[in-house]
Amino acid sequence: MSKRPRRNHAPAFKARVALDALRGDQTIVELAERYQVHPNRIAEWKKLLLERAAEIFGKDKKDDQGPSVKDLHAKIGQLSMENDFLSVALGRIGDASARR
Repeated sequence: MSKRPRRNHAPAFKARVALDALRGDQTIVELAERYQVHPNRIAEWKKLLLERAAEIFGKDKKDDQGPSVKDLHAKIGQLSMENDFLSVALGRIGDASARR
């Protein structure tokens, strides 16, 4: 008897199954047969959805996205100016050592 290979379900599939379990139209056993997933897995996804549902509507969502586009453009401008300055300064050092 060979084992069935482990399946990795997409997040969208997990969400759909968990929402169906929350809806309560069918039992978890019926959903397990319908989606061919173990009932414990469906219960786990449902529990996870209930625990993390508040994160979706959280106010501090923008803090996790990193720096803004405006800040990144400012940093690019600063680095560009530094590169130009250093390339000119390096050219002057190279010219001075070539004269000796």
